[in-house]
Amino acid sequence: MAKRGYVYIIGAGPGDPGLITLRGVECLKRSDVIVYDYLASPDILNHAPSDARLIYVGKKGGDHTVTQQKLNQILVDEASGGNIVARLKGGDPFIFGRGGEEAEVLAAAGIPFEVIPGVTSAIAVPAYAGIPLTHRRFASSVTFVTGHEDPAKTESSVDWQTVSHSGTVVFLMGVRNLEYIAGQLIQHGRHPDTPAALIRWGTTPDQETVTGTLKTIVEMARERKFSPPSIFVVGDVVSLRNDLDWYETKPLFGKGVVITRPKEQADDFAALLNERGARVILFPTIRIVPPASYDALDRAVETIAAYDWIIFTSANGVRFFFDRIKELGRDIRDLKGIRICTIGPASASVVEDYGIIVDSVPDEYISEGVVDAFRGHDMRGKRVLLPRAETARNVIPDGLAELGAHVDVVTAYRTVNSQIDPAELFDLIERRKVDVITFTSPSTVSNFIDIIGSGTKLPSYIKIACIGPVTKQAAEQAGFTVDIMHGPYVIEGLVDALERAFKHDAK
Repeated sequence: MAKRGYVYIIGAGPGDPGLITLRGVECLKRSDVIVYDYLASPDILNHAPSDARLIYVGKKGGDHTVTQQKLNQILVDEASGGNIVARLKGGDPFIFGRGGEEAEVLAAAGIPFEVIPGVTSAIAVPAYAGIPLTHRRFASSVTFVTGHEDPAKTESSVDWQTVSHSGTVVFLMGVRNLEYIAGQLIQHGRHPDTPAALIRWGTTPDQETVTGTLKTIVEMARERKFSPPSIFVVGDVVSLRNDLDWYETKPLFGKGVVITRPKEQADDFAALLNERGARVILFPTIRIVPPASYDALDRAVETIAAYDWIIFTSANGVRFFFDRIKELGRDIRDLKGIRICTIGPASASVVEDYGIIVDSVPDEYISEGVVDAFRGHDMRGKRVLLPRAETARNVIPDGLAELGAHVDVVTAYRTVNSQIDPAELFDLIERRKVDVITFTSPSTVSNFIDIIGSGTKLPSYIKIACIGPVTKQAAEQAGFTVDIMHGPYVIEGLVDALERAFKHDAK
């Protein structure tokens, strides 16, 4: 029996990838083909299956990569071929998004579809600018108006007399017709001193807001060279922005922060940066892969009862070690009586996820701190297992050996160059969208250099931030001037240090 096609018309929200609905994500995950807009955040595409086909259809400010007629045909053809199709649209598909037209075409072709509402930019963008569209003191109604009507129409269908006397008015796609819109509102009775705001790239770290009045906003927009995508808000509620601006006042708002650690380990770091308003730029320079041979690790697992201590120096070491235990048919009961030390709280948290209590975490989250933590123990004759990366410093095995311990160092994983294409990063640097590059290990530094080219010079305004002294030393040896490096040497400490650095620069 032939597979039956289906189309999800999904509202992707206004730009912040966190504003897509749970239902939208659920439907994306089950789709074979993703047909997406310019305004849909690229991060949302991460929810799509890895083997899904992506079809970009543009629709940027009137410049359509694909005509609406051709786009409609793509939806029909893909679904007719038995595919599950996600039509991903910026904002809400039924609010000035032509979702209704696309649904009509599907209905006429007999193709089943579902509409997944999205958070419309008409509501979300003013909210992110600190402008409530209704307020008991200022406005009890709100009107949404398209600022870009169908060019085939011979005359405007906007009832300017009614719109001009509405409470709050929100114009979508109106920046190119701003002078005409403001003129019509004033001509039909709206006071020239009515507060007005333009918000560009709303709900994203590129958000930019300018406020004025109906009589001043046009000139202000020209001076700031405002361009699409922008929302135009008119009404007394705009005056509340001075007190309610919560987004653009975040401590790292608009700062472009490059994360060079592996993509699989970037989530917590990215989440902390997002919370503080940063533009997160994922540029993983390394991949974590298994060792060339598991022989040494397997021998250690098979004789695990002989060890007194296991030391983990990274979350990766923890995961690869326990994965190997499972693969060999062993479990955590084999670790009974063995004490566990981790280099820091991040790796300790991963160990505890396996139901094991960590016995020792040093005060300083570096290899030297681990050795110092053992100086209070009698290590003479003790056997220590150190499952770690293939390439690492020998501070711990050498230091513990001096204390009388016997240390078995085994390779649990390797870090290799990610081979990521640097073109997108170079483009962001060219557009001055990068403010700081972060390094969380020496391998992220060395592979970053390999990827961008050893002779490449970064602009002087880009800061370099490192998670600890070892990484800082590697960055300096690579020729970087390290601007930010503060303890504690964990991701949370690094983000706090970024915030302090940019706060200091703003003074």
